Amino acid sequence: MNKTKHDWSRLDAMTEEQRHAAALADPDAQPLADADMDRMKQTPRLKIIRRALGLTQEEFATWFQIPLGTLRDWEQGAKEPDQAARAYLKAIAGDPEAVHRALLVAPAAPRPAEAVRPTRRDGIAGRLRVKGPARTIEKMDAAIGEKVRARRDRGRS
Repeated sequence: MNKTKHDWSRLDAMTEEQRHAAALADPDAQPLADADMDRMKQTPRLKIIRRALGLTQEEFATWFQIPLGTLRDWEQGAKEPDQAARAYLKAIAGDPEAVHRALLVAPAAPRPAEAVRPTRRDGIAGRLRVKGPARTIEKMDAAIGEKVRARRDRGRS
């Protein structure tokens, strides 16, 4: 038997009507009025959608191209989805298969403002993310080259 610190015998002895009347008499637990319901946001609950689909956070993030950190923030309540994200979640809740098929047909477009250029220098991160014109990339390449040469020269001394 599961022991709790609450004595439920009084509640068990009440009829359904008595329970309802007692709940309505509680000033801290009043039901929401229609005006309250109209004022509240109608945001789909991401965790409920994801669980209904039987997907893990990683699978859901991959299927619907949502960054995993963003998904976790939304589920944990650390952040709220913006208006576009709420619309996207409503679309997923309405027809997840159609949204997934649409994403398979149209792959994510690369960001035009961000150039990704692999470096050829050992000891430096495998990829260098640079925003801006090619001249900036050349300047950064030169600076990285100087750092690599300095490290190499320190190792020979």
